[in-house]
Amino acid sequence: MVDILVVEDNKEIVDLLTDFLWAENYIVTTVDSGEKALSVFERYGARLVLLDIMLPGIDGFAVCEKIRKTSDTPIIILSARVEKDDKLNGLILGADDYMEKPYDIDILLAKIQGIFKRRYSMDEITCGKLTLNKIEMTVYKDGKLLDTRAKEFELLLLLIENKGKTLTKEYIFNQIWGSDSESELQTLTVHIKWLREKIEDNPKQPEHILTVWGTGYKYIE
Repeated sequence: MVDILVVEDNKEIVDLLTDFLWAENYIVTTVDSGEKALSVFERYGARLVLLDIMLPGIDGFAVCEKIRKTSDTPIIILSARVEKDDKLNGLILGADDYMEKPYDIDILLAKIQGIFKRRYSMDEITCGKLTLNKIEMTVYKDGKLLDTRAKEFELLLLLIENKGKTLTKEYIFNQIWGSDSESELQTLTVHIKWLREKIEDNPKQPEHILTVWGTGYKYIE
């Protein structure tokens, strides 16, 4: 699932907006028509939709209405249509906000940050290229779902929640497997290896999950 789906047919606006969003570490997908927006949303989903109204084919109002029938994903309409009736229509159809073009990018980014903080901060953790969903127990890297087992997820979450801190092998093992577990400490080493293979660009020279020799491991963003 991407963070933000941008639905806009003006390439100049798309390029400018995505540059700002990427700089804030959001994972962004862009489409230039209502039909593409619905197709991408149905297939991949999004945590937030930034939606233009005047689109080729299906307009933004119709896109908003169709998304809202099946999802409560936040929608912010960004439109040059500034009439009161247009704003009311967008809000009645289910948009969470309606901003006029040209909009202040700082205000838009603040609104996006507020939505993500209120909506997702309790359930998700973002750390660099990784996004961990505590409810679904899933890990995404650069927006791509990784194939992680339950213990791998728990281990990665523990390390990230304590990033920068050195955790002893015994502490990690007891937290993840339990002190009365029949598993051996070597199990931790194996799971560290599996995690590195999935999240590190070069597992043989890890940059994030680091070994602190004689002690344990620590996570560096």
